Amino acid sequence: MLDLTRKEVLERKALRINPCKICQPVGAMYCALGVERCMPHSHGSQGCCSYHRTVLSRHFKEPAIAASSSFTEGTSVFGGRSNINTAVKNIFDIYNPDIIAVHTTCLSETIGDDLGSYILDMDIPDGKLVVHCNTPSYVGSHINGFFNMMMGFMNYLTKKSGTCNGKTAIFPGWVNPGDLREIKRLCAMMGVDIICFPDQSGVMDAPMTGKYEMYPNGGTSVAQIRALGDCAGVLGLGEITNVEPVQLLEKKWKVPGKLLKAPIGVRFTDEFLMELQHVSKQEVPSSLETERGQLVDLLLDSHAYTFQKKVALFGDPDTVEGLTSLCLEMGLTPKYVITGTPKEDFARNVNALFERYHAEGCVVKANADLFDLHQWIKNEPVDLLLGTTYGKQIAKAEDIPFVRAGFPVLDRYGHTLQPIVGYRGAIRMVEKITDALMTRLERDSSDEDFEIVL
Repeated sequence: MLDLTRKEVLERKALRINPCKICQPVGAMYCALGVERCMPHSHGSQGCCSYHRTVLSRHFKEPAIAASSSFTEGTSVFGGRSNINTAVKNIFDIYNPDIIAVHTTCLSETIGDDLGSYILDMDIPDGKLVVHCNTPSYVGSHINGFFNMMMGFMNYLTKKSGTCNGKTAIFPGWVNPGDLREIKRLCAMMGVDIICFPDQSGVMDAPMTGKYEMYPNGGTSVAQIRALGDCAGVLGLGEITNVEPVQLLEKKWKVPGKLLKAPIGVRFTDEFLMELQHVSKQEVPSSLETERGQLVDLLLDSHAYTFQKKVALFGDPDTVEGLTSLCLEMGLTPKYVITGTPKEDFARNVNALFERYHAEGCVVKANADLFDLHQWIKNEPVDLLLGTTYGKQIAKAEDIPFVRAGFPVLDRYGHTLQPIVGYRGAIRMVEKITDALMTRLERDSSDEDFEIVL
């Protein structure tokens, strides 16, 4: 297919050839895995659930547990009430979760199953819970499914007692467990008592103990989700992913909220720490100042190899926006920047970055696909490709250095354990990007120019 990609760019509004996104239920499933002792449940066919679990398991190299309503032809005609009633009973009897998080699929959305009324009529065991959200696969992307599931949990569970608990809610957005651990480390160092929701650390990066645990130690507890309504404030890390959940917490439970950029790179991490300082009224620890100084020193050291190199970025909107900011701080030119998620705020935010750094001739597009990107690259090549595994075919076809980042990364190991957020995460990404560019420089150099020291 990639050999037949043409240079002529045609505007396509009703067709996706090489998508830069995954469907909503994948996001809902990942969100639910960030809740303690929670069983995600796919209200649809077994094939849908199997695919969603497979994508998550291949990325995290961990089993992504989930159950299915197992629709058949008859269910598709007469509705899924009987299937989900049986499924919920079996799940509690056999797997004994504390909570089941149900999300819909294309099929159940198309036939119009009313999950809210089904759940009201269920015989749910004492002390157990069932929540749901609507995630039609043919609308939005996995990012939409992620925040829809967040709001599903809050709509069912969050309360307001009238007594502030003094905690700050952190909505980290779609990030890896390594990022979650770094975000929590920064909050702890700044003296901010948080509720992180959702929190897949400990669940999707569980250690090898020799014994399989269906519900590893980790995840946001039901009690913590209930307590979100009593928080002193909420910080959404990622303006695209968290706008709806933050607004819900503000409007329904009167918790003051603020949206921040995903803390990737120098500037966006600075903004996050300044907001934490505003909350805690504490000075930034000297150890964090040291990390920042090391990052800036690395940017200076590597500048000769990154300056004005052209990079194409793609993936989830908040992650790509943060990586675009980091690339600009490195002196790179983000020639093409796309996301498959249909959020036009993304283009406005990235264009603002272009203006801030006086980056000219750059292109940004939301609701785009990798076929768009490939055509652009054929017309004006780039020096580096930065994004998910699905860009590897373009990288091979056009002979471009490729750095993997974001979700999903299916063909490498250890990716989910290491952060890209914070100063530490930025140091890691600068190293990976610079290594890729220098490796290409060495590969293309003549024997007489192949130096030991660059």
